[in-house]
Amino acid sequence: MGASMTMQKGTNVAVPARSVRVELGWRSSPGAPDVDASALLLVSGKVRDDADFVFYNQPEHRSGAVRHEGKRTGSGGVTDTLVVDFGRMEGSVDRVVVAASADGGTFGRVTGLYVRVLDQAGGAEIARFESADATVETAFILGELYLRQGAWKFRAVGQGYDTGLEGLATDFGISVDEPQRSAPPRPAPSAPQPRVAPRPAPAASAPQPPAPPAPPARPVRLTKVTLTKEAPSVSLTKQGGTTGTLRVNLNWEVRKQFKGWGAKLGRAVAVHADLDLDLCALYELTDGRKGVVQALGNAFGALDRPPYIHLDGDDRTGAVSTGENLTVNLDHRERLRRVLIFVTIYEGARSFADLHATVTLQPQNGAAIDFSLDECTVPSTVCALALITNNGTGELMVQREARYLVPQRGVSPQRTIDAAYGWGMNWTPGRK
Repeated sequence: MGASMTMQKGTNVAVPARSVRVELGWRSSPGAPDVDASALLLVSGKVRDDADFVFYNQPEHRSGAVRHEGKRTGSGGVTDTLVVDFGRMEGSVDRVVVAASADGGTFGRVTGLYVRVLDQAGGAEIARFESADATVETAFILGELYLRQGAWKFRAVGQGYDTGLEGLATDFGISVDEPQRSAPPRPAPSAPQPRVAPRPAPAASAPQPPAPPAPPARPVRLTKVTLTKEAPSVSLTKQGGTTGTLRVNLNWEVRKQFKGWGAKLGRAVAVHADLDLDLCALYELTDGRKGVVQALGNAFGALDRPPYIHLDGDDRTGAVSTGENLTVNLDHRERLRRVLIFVTIYEGARSFADLHATVTLQPQNGAAIDFSLDECTVPSTVCALALITNNGTGELMVQREARYLVPQRGVSPQRTIDAAYGWGMNWTPGRK
């Protein structure tokens, strides 16, 4: 479906694919708010529980049917992507609402907002809806995938909220963790009087104690933690983010054109040369073992055994990738003493100058943590991103490093970062 087939509000189209990518896109501009995609899995118009909300702090549904893939910067704008696999959808789910929320402003300041549905298998565009009439809204339902007579369809909605992601989520039955706001107590419902034949009054007895209240469901946390030079660290323990997995994502754009080849935004192949950045991790376990997880030498690691860190396969094309991703298994956090996340330039550039990079650490439980790298003004080919430490008392800390290092002549980036952080490993040349 081409641009001429852009949908009007309220119209619908059939979705014949088994799995689709739902892409929210907008043009980035100075002063405009950031936009986040989210999805709600509904049964008869409501979520079954808070797990039916898929967004940046809860990026994958337990069924695997919906997952949030995250942002990337491309030529002309930014996209945030969800993947919906109808083959894994639970039978009771009959609707998936596709929503957008603005972080730091209203949608009236966001230009070029659209949603489009792509066949995951072939990449063909199935549906596209452009939203152009926003004003004071801070959240939007852009569209919905819904089941009708056994077949999935997509409807363009375009309904706005001025109460943000919180208002939208609570509208569908999500309980949101907003401690500064307390709901007024609800009056207890009066018990219905059963209709029974009159019986003699029994002897007086002590009143029965009331049943203990059911424990409240753990509410969804919408907050994000942004680390800065002034506030560079956060406790994963205090955030409640020390179980399950921790997904580390590095995404970037090239701000200027490198000499000799046309630079593209995002992690993309240039016309004449590859720009290949590698996300890596140095680790030290509590038993003293040390090592590196990296694409070089195919040292991709593992989640179910030491080092409990795994690197996604290295993809230099950037065509489908959302940057570089690395996962840490926090269920084995007591085995980890420290983990240093860093990035190296494998080829395609001589330094990080003109690369604008964003680092996101997404705990399976707890708030997302993100930060941007400062502008690089030195001939650096290796940058320390974040240091995760277990201080021995069970508290897991994340420290923003954002530290550019300049290797000495003949010294590898890995040796350079090892020396800067005192890892004390022996290095041999490797390739990928």
